[in-house]
Amino acid sequence: MNPATVQELIWAGVLVALAAFWPMMSNGYWLGIGVDVMMYTTLATSWMLFSGPTHYISLASAAFFGVGGFVVGSGMSDYDASFWSMLALSAVIGGVLAALIGLATLRLSGVYFVIFTLGLAEMIRNLVSWVQNNFLGSRGLYVLTDFTDAHLYWMLLVTAGCVYLLGWIISRSRLGFALRIIGGDETVARHVGINTAMAKVILFTTTGIFGAIVGAIIAPRWSYIEPNQVFSPQLSFFVVIMALLGGSGRLWGPVVGVIPFLLIWNWVDSNFPNQSILVLGVAFLLIVYCLPHGFVGRIEQLRAYKRGRS
Repeated sequence: MNPATVQELIWAGVLVALAAFWPMMSNGYWLGIGVDVMMYTTLATSWMLFSGPTHYISLASAAFFGVGGFVVGSGMSDYDASFWSMLALSAVIGGVLAALIGLATLRLSGVYFVIFTLGLAEMIRNLVSWVQNNFLGSRGLYVLTDFTDAHLYWMLLVTAGCVYLLGWIISRSRLGFALRIIGGDETVARHVGINTAMAKVILFTTTGIFGAIVGAIIAPRWSYIEPNQVFSPQLSFFVVIMALLGGSGRLWGPVVGVIPFLLIWNWVDSNFPNQSILVLGVAFLLIVYCLPHGFVGRIEQLRAYKRGRS
């Protein structure tokens, strides 16, 4: 293990340790912001594990997130199950769902994959609503626990740390190398003997597992789970925008995009609620055209430019 790698791990550990003190230094509004930051950091980083190296833009985050929230809500409300057992079940169901979706759709690419994943998330949302209305007799589910925002923050922080560690391991493995080749040219990857379908399904499944875990952890925060809430397509767009804003080329890139975007979005949503969706669309266009490699990519470009001049 080279010194740069050790230094990267040390810095990651230090940042996680410092972040753990946030609930002790804040409460109310800022603690809520901290929970949102941890939630979207985990979702955006897990999204980046798959979409970063492969360049496949997935809008299925809301589907996996919603499955996690719905499983916890259904288990605790209808079957009096424990939160922790439903959390584990959410991860399993999210992984199985992602694997099935991956096997069926990862032969698609480009805009076809984007449209399919968005349509799939909407289909799952409407299917869950239909089942609840016609068979369960209610639209919502109650999730009542003793967890505070501080507890949820720490659970999400641990999950984010696990995502980062897994991504760090994958990036230095044969799987990570295969994914980078797939992102460069999938045809070349197949010609050199890489099982491209299997590599993509493995990483897509990982995204599904962590998306469901985050949805399960957030469920107690809302107390009342309703399909249109947990399966909101807005969440999928938020995850993509935050990951691209920070930079999907680096593992720590998404967190750089999550914090400023959330702060700006909360301000816009509070002061211009009727124009918030318009602002979301404009933000996406600006990121794509002005910051195609995100903040991290722009910083690295400036560093390379300075080294070239010196």
